[in-house]
Amino acid sequence: MGALRVLDQTTVEALRRSFSGEIIRPEDAGYDKARKIWNGDIDRRPALIVRCAGTADVKAAVRFARERDLPLSVRGGGHAVAGHAVCEGGLVIDLSTMTGVLVDAEARTARAQGGCLQHHLDRQTQALGLGVTGGIVSHTGIGGLTLGGGIGWLMRKLGLTVDNLRACDVVTADGEFLSASEHENPDLFWGLRGGGGNFGIVTSFEYTLQLVGPTVLAGLVLYPMDDATEVLHFFRDLVADAPDDLGIVATLRLAPALPLIPEHLHGKPVVVLVVCYAGAIEEGERLLRPLRAIGTPVLDVITAKPYCEHQQMLDSAFPHGRHYYWKSRQLPPLIDEVIDVIVEHGRKITSAFSSARIFTLGGAVARVDQGETAYPNRAAAHDINIVGAWEPNDPEPDRHRQWVRRFWSALAPYAGGVYVNFMSDEPRAAVAAAYGTHTYARLAALKKKYDPTNLFRFNQNISPAGL
Repeated sequence: MGALRVLDQTTVEALRRSFSGEIIRPEDAGYDKARKIWNGDIDRRPALIVRCAGTADVKAAVRFARERDLPLSVRGGGHAVAGHAVCEGGLVIDLSTMTGVLVDAEARTARAQGGCLQHHLDRQTQALGLGVTGGIVSHTGIGGLTLGGGIGWLMRKLGLTVDNLRACDVVTADGEFLSASEHENPDLFWGLRGGGGNFGIVTSFEYTLQLVGPTVLAGLVLYPMDDATEVLHFFRDLVADAPDDLGIVATLRLAPALPLIPEHLHGKPVVVLVVCYAGAIEEGERLLRPLRAIGTPVLDVITAKPYCEHQQMLDSAFPHGRHYYWKSRQLPPLIDEVIDVIVEHGRKITSAFSSARIFTLGGAVARVDQGETAYPNRAAAHDINIVGAWEPNDPEPDRHRQWVRRFWSALAPYAGGVYVNFMSDEPRAAVAAAYGTHTYARLAALKKKYDPTNLFRFNQNISPAGL
């Protein structure tokens, strides 16, 4: 980390004249809190943080940064594990106060501002029994989630978040405002659906909503690691023929010291099946009955409950301020050799807060044509997110990173892609590989059109064609 860049008073006042939100400088009392994001492993000191009150502020901030050649980053929920929301010595455009949601129940649409977290959107849509695929942690920002694709409990039934996106309002690299949809700037709309924050700052998203819940059959069953191979074979066979109503994630972690879990398992490796059945409760009970009979389940908390409650179930497992490092692989159906690798490395987990989560894709995700959006690899059956996590005072953080890297490397022979929202410190070549040759070339051409100088580069970056 170099010396903190300081902007003089005259420069800051030039922005203040066209800016109605809050401007936070390094000497201000709230600066250290404002620069912190979800991943406590990120410690960067921007020259200025601007909390935008609306689109006009976003436009003013982009022009201010461009005219002064300031590095620029965009903060929505601040959840990107690589810390893209905060740049060193530059300008942070903070959307966190832009959290308005407007739901049209008759049209079944929602318009949500770019700073919304998942729970802001869920609360308003579920009040009317409506919903859209969202992230599995409710304090995730909808901006980064949507622009990278958007996987969650409902994706097999409703498709990815981007499959339900109708339109975006965007501030481009030249500080201008555009709308993007199938009918207006359709090339930009294509790129926003999976290409990340490379093409502009989305100040609002419009989604198509569908009937969801508000009660779903959801929860988890926990088994000792000795049952992991049997459980994962069952998981593989279940999802091969499962209805689209079933969202299911297999998780390997260490058992937390909770009263519901037998004491002899506390701190020991376990395997967990977490489900969300969004169809008729009776049908879900019938489908999931065998899940409760395999192995030796030690905890079963699957029950009918509000969808919003289930959306918040994992929040405490991913708190702000903990240190995180993760990698991801997309996988075909789980062959025996892959299950063996997963179980082997699940047994070697190094932290009480680390985990490996195997998301189940397919269903509505796979029925969208590969070229319809920029989201890559719709044919994948699973996405495994290998999460290293530790407390700030951990004396050996690198051992947790090494567990992630070894696990990730061991899956390389079987992998077929990566979800860009789960990438962390991969090089630029890995970003290109994630999209594939054809899609990346199309995205690079789009980047050249809308951001030829790569102003928006604090992301899983796509270089402008020819740069």
